[in-house]
Amino acid sequence: MGVFDDLVGQERAVTVLSRAASAAAEAVAGGRGAGMTHAWLFTGPPGTGREEAARAFAAALLCPDGGCGHCDPCHQVLIGSHPDLEHVRPQGLSYGVKQTRELILRAAGAPTQGRWRVILFEDADRATESAQNAVLKAIEEPPPRTVWLLCSPAPDDMMITIRSRCRVVTLTTPSAAAVAHVLATRDSVPVPMAQFAARAAQGHVGRARALALDEGTRARREAVLAIPRSLTGVGECIAAAERLVKTAEEEAAAATAALNENETAELRKLYGEGSTGKGLNRGLVRGGAGALKELEDRQKSRATRIKRDSLDAALLELVSFYRDVLAMQFGAGVELANDDLRFDLDQVAKRSTAADTLKRVDAVLQCRDRLDANVNPQIAVEALMLSLR
Repeated sequence: MGVFDDLVGQERAVTVLSRAASAAAEAVAGGRGAGMTHAWLFTGPPGTGREEAARAFAAALLCPDGGCGHCDPCHQVLIGSHPDLEHVRPQGLSYGVKQTRELILRAAGAPTQGRWRVILFEDADRATESAQNAVLKAIEEPPPRTVWLLCSPAPDDMMITIRSRCRVVTLTTPSAAAVAHVLATRDSVPVPMAQFAARAAQGHVGRARALALDEGTRARREAVLAIPRSLTGVGECIAAAERLVKTAEEEAAAATAALNENETAELRKLYGEGSTGKGLNRGLVRGGAGALKELEDRQKSRATRIKRDSLDAALLELVSFYRDVLAMQFGAGVELANDDLRFDLDQVAKRSTAADTLKRVDAVLQCRDRLDANVNPQIAVEALMLSLR
């Protein structure tokens, strides 16, 4: 089983990457390596597998057999422990220029195993403008064996000067049938559940897997999709907004609590808290308080990002609901993402017009923009609920 086999519905991208991996192997052997370049940009809607494709390509570059999937280098890449792979995952809302310059210094080193030095930069669109400028300088004059793999939802999310120096690999949303097949064959999900999850996730492989395997994820989806029929008055709108924001906050807290505690304990230990012996005290040494404050800021930014991502996922569920309503109002013969809620969809479709539905979709998209602009989540979601009523 090769490293590209897990990419669902991405045959065209796999062909491009496989050829490039062969060219890279030729370059390592002293040949021309035509078709291989030093900078790549992986784009595609959420859930299409941008990071998975980049990681598979990294394995193919670092594997002596072009990504066999079972050797030590492939295994090391897939678990993130290969010495020649620098895997960057921005934890907060943005990725700053200081972090980027440190990354570039590490990227300048020669590969330890003689093949390539690979920088896999997930969510590269979160890099600030100054950080992207630093990346631009790095890919304009890269070391001979350094390869940059940048990932972003769309090419336009990156500076045009970066895009022009990268080879773009565009991933497409896989069909529900392809996603269901993967869930059934690789995750042993019963076929009816696999079909439901694939349809509800609308091609988002990770989301489909979560829906199929986690009852809590299914319960949260049901709670979000129950919102349209619950908005019978102003009070109900405010209550629905409060529940949505609270759920996002709880998810962020659950995802970060243990990690924050471990990071803080490690930093305090690093700066000498609790140490004993001559010349030592049990408090933080000089500089420890500043480092602790910097860590707390990063942790807060990470929690805000997770909360925002949770809210955004809920808003996309609402978009899918109204998309299905619109399809029913127009009599479109398309598969409904929320076919399991056909009665609710039918009731909303009968009580409103297509123009009303489009206004509601616009309201959801406007709420996403407001949250992205750092508007208070409670206020933004309350305004949305009143618009959906």
